[in-house]
Amino acid sequence: MSEYALEVEGLVKEFHRRDQPPLRAVDGLSFRVRRGCIFGLLGPNGAGKTTTLKILTTLVRPTAGRAAVMGYDVLHQPLAVRRRIAVVLQETAVDLFLSVRDNLLSYVRFHGLDRYEARRRTARALEQFHLLDAAGSKVMDLSGGLRRRVQVAKVFLVDTPVVFLDEFSTGMDPILKREVMDRLRQEAARGRTIVLTTQILSEAEELCDDILILHRGRPVARGDLNTLKLLSKDVYELSLTFDALPAGLREELEQLAPVRLTIHNNSVEIALRAEESRVLELASALARRAQLLHLEVRGASLEDIFLELTRPTAGTVPEVPSV
Repeated sequence: MSEYALEVEGLVKEFHRRDQPPLRAVDGLSFRVRRGCIFGLLGPNGAGKTTTLKILTTLVRPTAGRAAVMGYDVLHQPLAVRRRIAVVLQETAVDLFLSVRDNLLSYVRFHGLDRYEARRRTARALEQFHLLDAAGSKVMDLSGGLRRRVQVAKVFLVDTPVVFLDEFSTGMDPILKREVMDRLRQEAARGRTIVLTTQILSEAEELCDDILILHRGRPVARGDLNTLKLLSKDVYELSLTFDALPAGLREELEQLAPVRLTIHNNSVEIALRAEESRVLELASALARRAQLLHLEVRGASLEDIFLELTRPTAGTVPEVPSV
């Protein structure tokens, strides 16, 4: 039995379009994922994340290459793969004409559990995902957020060794999202392999043991968070809050070609590639412009690393202004 939950070798997926060249969504992708980890597949829109997940879950046939889940080939042994996975994709995979309770019950029964165990697990999921009030409602009558909640609840009803989650937190309130993230850590500690994509990079930073960043169907970086941060060791985040925002500040900061710049009310967050001494000079220069209420300097976040690796071009580091 393979020690890897996922094995991908030279994976290619092309979509053919009338009167246009083929679109290569996945371009020679290779990676392996050990069992029992939380693996993040990240990238900008169009990077190939969802296509890769659809290949691994047998929903899309690859153009070339090989992929296996728990040692089973996704192309030649699709039924064996499906028995070993639970999936939440961006499309809501629920039966719209069944009630919430019947959606969960039928899913558990489909995975071979007896009627008593199906009812027990369904009752627990309805409570854990705050779905009791909607249990008798048809899914078609629910909001998009509640439909997503029903779908995510399904993966905790069964004990498949691999779980695929594509933007799992869409429509979730912060309290429920925190509960789900805690549950995911518990499931990984029990030995389940969690594969997730997310545009909320703080989720990946907090959850993932191993991260692969894709860009245009190809890998651009791979490793745990500390390994990835080494790729942006000269990127720093500067967070400031003024009593009143200095005039013209945005234009001045944009001249530094920052990795990221956010200004909201009187607060500024800027990430830029520079030597530490220059970042401190910038902080000192900004402090002379107006009264500071808060100042924090820290190393690169996963969001900064992501933006650095996937932006079209990386500019040179401009001089820090003295004012």
